[in-house]
Amino acid sequence: MLCCMPGVAFVPALLVSWSSAAFIISYVMAVLAGHVEPLVPYISDTGTKPPESGVFGFMINISALLAAITMYIRYLLIEKQNESSHFVRSSCNMFTLCLGLMGCTGMGIVATFQELAVPSVHDIGALVAFGSGVVYITLQSLISYKSCPRWNTYFVCHIRMAISVISCIAFVPMIVFASKVSMTKIDWTPGEKVKSY
Repeated sequence: MLCCMPGVAFVPALLVSWSSAAFIISYVMAVLAGHVEPLVPYISDTGTKPPESGVFGFMINISALLAAITMYIRYLLIEKQNESSHFVRSSCNMFTLCLGLMGCTGMGIVATFQELAVPSVHDIGALVAFGSGVVYITLQSLISYKSCPRWNTYFVCHIRMAISVISCIAFVPMIVFASKVSMTKIDWTPGEKVKSY
């Protein structure tokens, strides 16, 4: 089975490395080109203007693909473990995979439709990516607890749940603040009015 093949564990490591490189490279390019301020710009701002927009879009689409592969491997691993332990319904595992793949689709939408070019599509993609992602990692945390102690340690489960809780907490202000302000441009000066709803 694919999930039990030697070397398949490199995929999640590649996902983290590639995604980090995508954010860092587009950030450096955007700062060097003078397109964003160096101090904590929005991730999407670093991928809005050429040439960094092309690099950002390409690399985030690859990240979405790697994330989908990682989630599929996790799905297969749980199915394999479930054959002997029966700790979770197969339909729950499939539902979790579908949510994760929705998040990957949202990532692809964010990467393809730049923040200022098509803001409504970009925002919907971000909502799908982050919303599905938060639910996905929360469900994966719960599945991990159900598989204890045979397939996971409680320490790993607690770490996963802590990340899930932090993600849930961060998601709420993201929605609140994103709904208050509509970005129409990156460059603005103090005192300039920002379009709001």
